[in-house]
Amino acid sequence: MSDLAIPTLQAKVKSERSALGSLRMVQTASILVIALLIVSPLFMLLIASLKDDRFQILADMGSFRAFWVSSPTLSNFAEIGNLSGELAFGRYLVNSLVILALTVGAGLIVNSMAGFVLAWGSLRGRALILSLVIALYVIPQESIIMPLVIMVSRAGMTDTFAVQIVPWVASPLYIFLFYQFFAQLPKELFEAAEIDGASVFRIYRSIFLPLSLPALATVSILMGIESWNQYLWPILVTQTDYARPIAVAIATFFGQDSIYWDRAMAASVLMMIPILALYLAFQRWFVSSFVGSAVKG
Repeated sequence: MSDLAIPTLQAKVKSERSALGSLRMVQTASILVIALLIVSPLFMLLIASLKDDRFQILADMGSFRAFWVSSPTLSNFAEIGNLSGELAFGRYLVNSLVILALTVGAGLIVNSMAGFVLAWGSLRGRALILSLVIALYVIPQESIIMPLVIMVSRAGMTDTFAVQIVPWVASPLYIFLFYQFFAQLPKELFEAAEIDGASVFRIYRSIFLPLSLPALATVSILMGIESWNQYLWPILVTQTDYARPIAVAIATFFGQDSIYWDRAMAASVLMMIPILALYLAFQRWFVSSFVGSAVKG
């Protein structure tokens, strides 16, 4: 290589490194902007919940003052944290937690057992049943909600916890997720347990279920979010505060004459905390499940 070519090559390498550095800076800046856009509503919600004046919250919206509080206070949380009375959001929160825990707990058992039977059971017509389960998933919930309301009303279940749990325990989506996970486990596991004399239920409970932590975490989070954000169904089947969840109760702050932004923001923060805790508790398995699904295509 000639002496003239070496400086030219060095300049080219330097130019490429400079271009690569500029590209990385643009990528980092873009990610930061997107992250700020996603986080800013949550940050504004938290800040607004610490302001005691609902008119000030309304005046600050649309400006940078919405992201700052000069005299933070927890008075909004104290006002709505009652278990009885007009602002019994403590009770609504407890109602939501009970509904969430029972729906997710029962859903994990029912959907995982159904998925296991479809994957490894001796049931005849499993392929047809699986096709029907998948077909059921495309039916919108809203299209069957009125017949469901009539059914639970005639069964005397309205205004109870059961009416907000039982109809949503079994889900075609979660049955299929469990089926897909169980079907990927080695066949030798099932056959070895059968040779040792284990029953189908024992194989499910002692071998396959402990191996399905990523699937359990994924279904727990998705089912928890779905149950926690239910709004239309509780409105149709609850008439009193007895079993009303917090998602419905927050709507009472938005009246025709006035909107209580301060209390609504505090109630929204309270509503966000449990589902965030659920995600953090199962985050490791949830992420590994998604990564595994992406790798397997």
